[in-house]
Amino acid sequence: MITLLFLILFVPHVLFSTIQVAVILPQDLALRIGSSLTATCTVSSELGLHASTLYWTLNGKRLESSSYGVVSSNVLSVTLHRLNGSQQQSGDNLVCHGGDGHILAGSCLYVGMPPEKPVNLTCWSRNTKDLSCKWTPGGHGETFIQTKYTLKYKLRWYGKEKECDDYTTGQQLYSCYIPRDLALFTPYEIWVEAANQLGSATSDIITLDILDVVTTDPPDNVLVSRVGELEDQLTVRWANPLALKDFLFQAKYQIRYRLEDSTEWKVVDDVGNQTSCRLAGLRAGTVYFVQVRCNPVGIYGSRKAGIWSDWSHPTAASTPISERLQSGSCDPKSSEQNSTLRRELKQFFGWVRKHAYGCSGMSIKLYDQWRVWLQKSHKPRNQILLDDNS
Repeated sequence: MITLLFLILFVPHVLFSTIQVAVILPQDLALRIGSSLTATCTVSSELGLHASTLYWTLNGKRLESSSYGVVSSNVLSVTLHRLNGSQQQSGDNLVCHGGDGHILAGSCLYVGMPPEKPVNLTCWSRNTKDLSCKWTPGGHGETFIQTKYTLKYKLRWYGKEKECDDYTTGQQLYSCYIPRDLALFTPYEIWVEAANQLGSATSDIITLDILDVVTTDPPDNVLVSRVGELEDQLTVRWANPLALKDFLFQAKYQIRYRLEDSTEWKVVDDVGNQTSCRLAGLRAGTVYFVQVRCNPVGIYGSRKAGIWSDWSHPTAASTPISERLQSGSCDPKSSEQNSTLRRELKQFFGWVRKHAYGCSGMSIKLYDQWRVWLQKSHKPRNQILLDDNS
């Protein structure tokens, strides 16, 4: 009894804080975009406030009094038409204020759309050790309210349904990462479920074997070097991916290269499974950046095409400076001869690209013979033509 009397006398705010001064109905409502809503603010009669002295705000902005309605001396309503999507996924704040601006009560409005079926679900495994999947929200993607995406998977013919735990979402990126405990040689069923306060949707189920979606690390030890003094060639060498050294597979490689002052890459597609390639037809005395990537094809007999790795870090190398560029000449005859040689060389390159493109041994052999002969020869043009016709 003494303790109760002490609380009443010395801690009156403890009791007062339990008194509900006002309430908004409905509370924390979820609505579709375009809906209308009428809410009421009921004030405790103990406050002695009349409903006509109250006002409403939505996300801090005062609402027009024309949307109010005095239901009774202590109840004020507000009607909102054609609601737009919530400005924040945590909901819009509808607040009832006293005439002096004090907050009496509040409610959250969740205005949005139910999710549509997620699409473009794709998955890949790095070196068969894990599984990453990404997808795109269905429709326009924007639901305006918080939407939860859950990636689920199970072994196709047996096994318990599981959920992925490591998610990345936002900024048009929706993905999940499964780091371990994956079975090989057995197909999985994988799908995505989307849900919010207005509904739910499920993606199509995809079926895959881990071995069919393997990608790997970029090739290691990419080296780019000159080919002797040939001013328009570079040799590229690299190593097979170490992470797959114990697997039975056949790798495919691609090379791309660009000039130092350019952003446009040229791609060599037909490298095959070799780990070196000769780039020809380059500019003399020029710095090039080169990258290589790998596609592990046919791991343990898989018939799928495989998935390309990321590109390796750029490796830079320069071609030698041409002797003709270094010496120069003011002789108009010499300039005419050089122009003719360049035209003939251009024609030769066109023939090589047409008949043996890329890293073909035939094109490199013929090109080497041509370049060695061209660099060592100082015959006049007429003598060159006579030799060609002989």
